[in-house]
Amino acid sequence: AAAGVPGLSPFAFLSLPSTRAEQRACAKAWAAPLANVNPVPARRRVRRAGKLRVGYFSADFHSHATAFLAAGLFEQHDRSRFEVIAYSTGPDDSSPMRARVMRAFDRFVDLRGRDPETMARTIASDGIDILVDLKGHTQDAQSVVLAHRPAPIQVHYLGYPGTLEGRIVDYLIADPVVTPREHAGDYAEALAILPDTYQVNDRNRPIGDTPPRASLALPEDAFVFASFNQTYKLNPDVFDAWMTILRAVPSSVLWLLARTEDDPAIPNLRREAQARGVDPARIVFARHRPNPDYLALYRHAGLFLDTWPYNAHTTASDALWAGCPVLTVLGETFAGRVAASLLHAVGLPELVMADIPAYVQRAIAIAGDPAVTARYRDHLAGPGRDSPLFDTARFTGALEQAYVAMVMQYHAGERRSFKVDAMP
Repeated sequence: AAAGVPGLSPFAFLSLPSTRAEQRACAKAWAAPLANVNPVPARRRVRRAGKLRVGYFSADFHSHATAFLAAGLFEQHDRSRFEVIAYSTGPDDSSPMRARVMRAFDRFVDLRGRDPETMARTIASDGIDILVDLKGHTQDAQSVVLAHRPAPIQVHYLGYPGTLEGRIVDYLIADPVVTPREHAGDYAEALAILPDTYQVNDRNRPIGDTPPRASLALPEDAFVFASFNQTYKLNPDVFDAWMTILRAVPSSVLWLLARTEDDPAIPNLRREAQARGVDPARIVFARHRPNPDYLALYRHAGLFLDTWPYNAHTTASDALWAGCPVLTVLGETFAGRVAASLLHAVGLPELVMADIPAYVQRAIAIAGDPAVTARYRDHLAGPGRDSPLFDTARFTGALEQAYVAMVMQYHAGERRSFKVDAMP
């Protein structure tokens, strides 16, 4: 019942044990006030000829996970067929990523500080054919702008792993793993199913120099299990499984991420480890650092241990890009199936476990067999790098096919789920 209570953030709810139907009910209650928002005057017909005008709407065009994933997408769009405009509601952090993203678009419109109706009118006056929201129900989202319906086709992508409800978008970008056909009824949007994975990645992400283990408080001879997820994704079931793994692999440590030196997660998690019979000194914490330096940390990790019910998303791709294998459990919701999608796309589906006992057993087995870890690293350095997961051009082509299919449906007066053909 709590899932349908207005005021319960759908984003917070994703990290709690919940079904797809409960998550949809939560989003519906959250979005209910948007039903009273009036559309702004806008061109209501999508172009039949010439370039399609696509707008990307986000607060994350700076040093943020969304930009790290999608910068290459914005650059790769076929400018003979698409005009691409950014609508930014977030900060200018003066970072190299901000500068890169600004260069990637045909136009970059800074909407910071404007009220939602003015934002919507600005987008509408630009004659956008397809507006792609990259925030969903996450922090700093501007869903009321979508409720004003500034574009004839509105799409949600990447930022929020689930349905938005509220009739504010028409399509959700997905893939066969995160949203199998039998799950379609749990999404308010029509599903645009991409052939490989829904998550774009940037092939131009640099990886910094790897610091020595000693400088990171990692024992020289320990097997390192890592999980650099944010701590809100941790829960007692996950931590129980991790401590079972550590007890079975006594020469190992668990490497987590702390926001600051005095992050309360540090004493809390070490106390919980001790309560489960694990030396708290075996819980090691890394600190936040610039993205290339953060990626370099994965070279010391033997295996990334995923979380549930909310998986690693960008963080899982981080690990795979940096050469660290990821072990996950296939969940029931979009948020709990993302790592499985990424592992299928990178060519390591055998690291997707059906349940928690299998996950625990597999982690223990991998830690005990250096040849297996080496094989995974070799795969990620070779075939994995060339896989669909990291082929930005291939992904962009598939997404563009999806946009064209939406336009065709629009002109046919329909809106239904569809699948994009596999790219060559």
